[in-house]
Amino acid sequence: MKKTVIFDFDGVLANSEIIALAELQTSLEEYGITVDWDTLVEKFLGASIKQITAFVENSTGKPVEPAFQKDWYARLFDRYARELQPMTGAADMLDSLDAAGIGYCIASGGSYKRLGVALECIGFADRFRGRAFSAESVEHGKPAPDVFLYAAEQSDAQAGDCVVLEDSIAGVIAAGRAGMRCVGFVGGGHLEGIRPLHAERLQSAGADTVLTDLSGFRQAAFGAA
Repeated sequence: MKKTVIFDFDGVLANSEIIALAELQTSLEEYGITVDWDTLVEKFLGASIKQITAFVENSTGKPVEPAFQKDWYARLFDRYARELQPMTGAADMLDSLDAAGIGYCIASGGSYKRLGVALECIGFADRFRGRAFSAESVEHGKPAPDVFLYAAEQSDAQAGDCVVLEDSIAGVIAAGRAGMRCVGFVGGGHLEGIRPLHAERLQSAGADTVLTDLSGFRQAAFGAA
C-alpha cells in the first residue's frame, strides 16, 4: 500500500480563495451578474475556468470574451504577489508527511498558470515540482472524479490508498466518486463567518471529518500522532 495525500490547493495549502473569489465577484459584476459571498463559496469553490465561463454564458446568453480570464488573472496575480500567504500550518504538515514517508500531490480545479504563480508566491514551488496537477489535464472538472484519478495515476497510487483534503463541496463529491477518502477543511479566510455552515455542507457531501486547523490532518487521515 502506497499512502498518498491529494491536496486541493486554493483554500487548503494557500489562503488564496478569499482573494480569488473577491476578484471573481468583480469580474462577474462587470458582466452584470451579482452573486453574494455565500453563493460564491457554494458555487465556485473548486470550479475550473471552463465551468466559470460556462456559468457566465448561461447567465447572460452571450459568449465570454477572452478578456474575462485575462483581466481576472491580472488582478488576481497582482494581489497574489502582494498578499498571498500559505495556509497556517501548511509547511509543518508537509514536513510531517515527508518525515513519515507519505507521498503527496495537488489536484486543483485552477489552471496550471494560476497554480504555478501561487506556488511561487508561497514558496512551495520546489516541494510540488512535477506533482501539481490541474483540471486542465482532464476532460471534466470537479465534481467529476477525473482530476483526482489523474493525480493518483501520475503518482503511481491506487485510488483506495489516497486521502483527499478539500474545502469545496464539488471537491468532496469528486473524491467520493474517485473512490477516495476525503477530509474536509474550513480554515481558509474565505470561510470566515460561515465555517459551521460550510462544514455541514462538506460532511453532507461525503467528507469523513472536517478540520479547521491543518495540524490535525495527519491524525485524521492516517491515525498518526
